[in-house]
Amino acid sequence: MKQGYFITGTDTGVGKTWATVALLNFFKQQGHCVAAMKPVASGCEWRDDSWQNDDALLLQAHSSMPLPYALINPYAYEMPVSPHLAGSDNPVDLAVILANFAELKSLADVVLVEGAGGWFAPINATLDICGLAKAMQLPVIITVGIRLGCINHALLTHQAIAAAQLPCAGWLAVCNDATMLLPEANISTIKAKLPVPLLGVLPYQAQADFAALGRCLLGLDVVL
Repeated sequence: MKQGYFITGTDTGVGKTWATVALLNFFKQQGHCVAAMKPVASGCEWRDDSWQNDDALLLQAHSSMPLPYALINPYAYEMPVSPHLAGSDNPVDLAVILANFAELKSLADVVLVEGAGGWFAPINATLDICGLAKAMQLPVIITVGIRLGCINHALLTHQAIAAAQLPCAGWLAVCNDATMLLPEANISTIKAKLPVPLLGVLPYQAQADFAALGRCLLGLDVVL
């Protein structure tokens, strides 16, 4: 691995997976071998003799090489609730996640790790997304869903990342609310207030065109 990023969100449902897949496509368009993982996922369906999550399947489909599902998403829970509740019978073991991450690092130039929920979402009785990101020691990219409340959520999330003493590589604006009033003005406000770069704006799409979304990030300045 030459570079890796941890993709977090200002909340659940803000577009972390679309942002991660757009980043995968961006790096592939630059000629890099990429892989992604979603260590913990809730809200899974039984497929091929295992619980599988639609978001993790997207990451699997857009990685540069075929990867076993369990490598990408070692903790897949049926119930669509917080992972520390959904996984009470099979709690997250950080060592398993770090071992999977180490394997992916040996396979790809760029590895992206998508979190679950927001920055302080608990994933077991003692560990939250913040703790997971700290254990993986990756620079963080914030996914901001451009919807009502996004300015406050973006600033609070960045403040929490800074308090955790992790580098923040920047943020992505995901326009996932077709009814949002003044989205450009909200993006401009966040851009003016956050001390990290805006890496791209993903426009609203009723159905995702991930190759096109990847091209929205061509201004991303990443040294590999």
